Amino acid sequence: IFTGCPPQMIFPSFLPSAPAAGTRAIGLHPPALRVLAELGLDGEAAARGERVRIGRARGRGRELGTVDFARAGLRPPFVLTLPQSRTGELLAAHLAQLAPAALRRGWEVTDLREAASTATVTARRSGGSGALRMRAGLVVGADGSRSRIRELLGIGTLGRDYPDTYLMGDLDDPAGDPDVPAAQREAIIHLEPGGVVESFPLPGGARRWVVHTGTDGAGPSPERLVSLVQERTGEVLEPGSCTMLSAFTVRRRTARRLRSRRCVLLGDAVHEVSPIGGQGITLAWLDALELAPLLARHVTERRADALHHDPVWRRAERRIRRRARRAGKIAAANTVLGRPAGSRAAALRELAVRAALRTPLRRGLAWVYAMGWARTGRRTR
Repeated sequence: IFTGCPPQMIFPSFLPSAPAAGTRAIGLHPPALRVLAELGLDGEAAARGERVRIGRARGRGRELGTVDFARAGLRPPFVLTLPQSRTGELLAAHLAQLAPAALRRGWEVTDLREAASTATVTARRSGGSGALRMRAGLVVGADGSRSRIRELLGIGTLGRDYPDTYLMGDLDDPAGDPDVPAAQREAIIHLEPGGVVESFPLPGGARRWVVHTGTDGAGPSPERLVSLVQERTGEVLEPGSCTMLSAFTVRRRTARRLRSRRCVLLGDAVHEVSPIGGQGITLAWLDALELAPLLARHVTERRADALHHDPVWRRAERRIRRRARRAGKIAAANTVLGRPAGSRAAALRELAVRAALRTPLRRGLAWVYAMGWARTGRRTR
């Protein structure tokens, strides 16, 4: 949904299937919440989600320190955890109010042709019955890391794969009481010799658990996840309470270009960063906020050469790439920090983290992890 575009400028959006029911991504950083504020949805999102104000670091059963998002000059002063499915529901309902026929589920784009003044998009219904062809002055590809739009445009990517593998799942909180505010506001990072274990509160008394599984990633199951968490942290979880399980690897990708004659890419279609740190949704929304006034102006002015020659578009692209590079570096640092380590290396890591979290540096770390650095070229309220 592009903020700043009046309803008459909201054109059809094609999605290949119904919305996913799982939690998927959960982290909404302060910049993402400011985007929701542009739509008037920040209050409802905050009411549905869990406000994480404290990040706590532990290692081998010892407290290493905390970061306090409320003391880092952030607005709002927390990271919100909200399942992606619920966030999607909020956005879809808002779009339905603005332009009821805009969102078309069950369609897949199969062809894209660019001309001097228009682009022609062909889509078909999932299952192969029915086809649709539409012309547009501008096509936006926001279709993820395996972007079909990017593929049809012949735009390649640059990047690298990391050897790290992770297992992730949502289970009941061992505290057992969803009404305990202190437990639900804290994210906990266990820097263990066997690999990092991350824990984030979710609405309804659940928690998201993420464990580093070395370089093989074999045998994803709730039982394995629970076993690794207990082995490294002592936390006893119930595998039968697992509502989501996912194994994933880490990679970093950037599209060689963001624009073509009549198309523009945003979100994971342009930049893919590691899920570690949960920065992907925020980056994508900031892309949309960055491009919204340019898209509205493009539709109004109908300039055939705007994407190629307008310096405003070039500056926006540079800012999008700069944010993605910084997010990628932060994610890479988090990946290295959470890898398995021998006893001596683990002790040195704990010493360094404890020292950093006992100095004013902890405010800077809170600012970094909450994406306080992520800004657009336009001001948000």
